[in-house]
Amino acid sequence: MASQPFEESPDYVQSLARGLQVLRAFDRELSSPSLSQVAERTGLSRAVARRLLLTLQHLGYVGSRGRSFFLTPRVLELGYSYLTSLDLTELAQQSLEQLSHRIGESCSMAVLDGTDIVYVLRVPVRRVMSVALGVGARLPAFATSMGRAILADLADDALAAWMKGQTFRAYTPQTLHTVSALKAELARVRKQGYALVSRELEHGLCSIAVPIRAADGSTVAALNVGMPYSDEAHKRATREILPALRETQAAVEQTIARGGWLPHLAMKNAYA
Repeated sequence: MASQPFEESPDYVQSLARGLQVLRAFDRELSSPSLSQVAERTGLSRAVARRLLLTLQHLGYVGSRGRSFFLTPRVLELGYSYLTSLDLTELAQQSLEQLSHRIGESCSMAVLDGTDIVYVLRVPVRRVMSVALGVGARLPAFATSMGRAILADLADDALAAWMKGQTFRAYTPQTLHTVSALKAELARVRKQGYALVSRELEHGLCSIAVPIRAADGSTVAALNVGMPYSDEAHKRATREILPALRETQAAVEQTIARGGWLPHLAMKNAYA
């Protein structure tokens, strides 16, 4: 007998879920939506969306200007609590800064969150992508080097569970977006120990990433270096960038081990 979905249990708080749904309706493309746009994005009625927006405004998370709404800086408190409890970023900060200075390219750290990677640390040198990347930015895991570096370390059953029900879109003609192609690429990444993604998310972008493992062997994050695409990008990535990236990987993992840091149980078992 199938278990009851949590959404149908008495422990499920629908109003909280809907409030978070409204917050997620705001993004770069729709930074100041109207009530109708919020209702359309969330699938909620205008009346429900209005009550939720007014409640969030009362709590200080949303502001209004005419008929448009916008997020206030207070929403950063929600993500900052996670970052301050993570500790991992503090352990990796110096190593990433040294790597960025050494190779003259932007370096980042990200963790897996559902179907996306979330940036938790970034040392920018110059803007490579058309979207603004910073701490808290989300990108589709399947089409990014850091996402593939983390996914390749998942056990086969965990990877199958992650892929189940997902629809992969082609962002560019080079995007690997079929299950068979992604599985083959992740097997390659697992064997070689790094992920190299070129022009799959954006035409002018190439990036290379390695996984970061805690002392217990579990992969908790990934590090990457992003650079503009050119005919020599692949050669430079594997011959020049990768050795430096692997040195940084080892330094971060040694720092983690010395500090005794271990991933939170929820993070560790997310796809187990």
